Amino acid sequence: MKRVIFTVTENRPLTASVYKMSLSGDTSAVTGAGQFVNLAVEGFYLRRPVSVCDRADGILTLIYKTVGGGTEKLSRIKKGAKLDVLTGLGNGYNLDNAGKRPLLIGGGVGVPPLYLLAKDLIKRGADVSVILGFNTADEIFYKEEFEKTGAKVYVTTADGSYGVKGFVTDALDKVDYTYFYACGPEPMLKAVYNETVTDGQFSFEERMGCGFGACMGCSRKTVTGYKRVCKEGPVFDKGEILW
Repeated sequence: MKRVIFTVTENRPLTASVYKMSLSGDTSAVTGAGQFVNLAVEGFYLRRPVSVCDRADGILTLIYKTVGGGTEKLSRIKKGAKLDVLTGLGNGYNLDNAGKRPLLIGGGVGVPPLYLLAKDLIKRGADVSVILGFNTADEIFYKEEFEKTGAKVYVTTADGSYGVKGFVTDALDKVDYTYFYACGPEPMLKAVYNETVTDGQFSFEERMGCGFGACMGCSRKTVTGYKRVCKEGPVFDKGEILW
């Protein structure tokens, strides 16, 4: 973990409620896909955790959804502003078990951390497929960015307004995969757990007090006891998850 003062170089909407923020500064503490940062927002006691979408050339890319007062205020921060950030938090995805044809499964704001993961896996020579799940066509973001990495991309919408009608699990039969990585809301993760035919890894979302393991507020039960999502996670292997 490292505390860094970043400069905002971009903060703009991708959809009606999803924003992309780019930060310039010391990105050295971010060592892999699946980690997150904790942003200090003026007027709010607790920091806001946001997954890292990308890190390259001294720039962190974050994608977040406005769901309350803190993130709404975050969306109004202008280019050139300074942000106090705890960076390099959490344990990210382990790429070693991916095999030749890894599948990445993301739902809603669970999509962003999979972008850096796709880039890193493709650098290793993997043939990457991605399933992106949204409620409607208006909520879709980053489809083209994933395609530019060289990944094969499938999109599902719950209302059928774009791509495969239904949920991410409704597109699983379109992909021959050796391993999977998933991130999204817990109902989606549970469905993926039940429908996938290989081992894989899940990134969980939890309310966090501190973001670095001190408060124990984000603990969840696993087969080997309670673990903190912010410290031992947010990524857990399929075999250690208890629902």
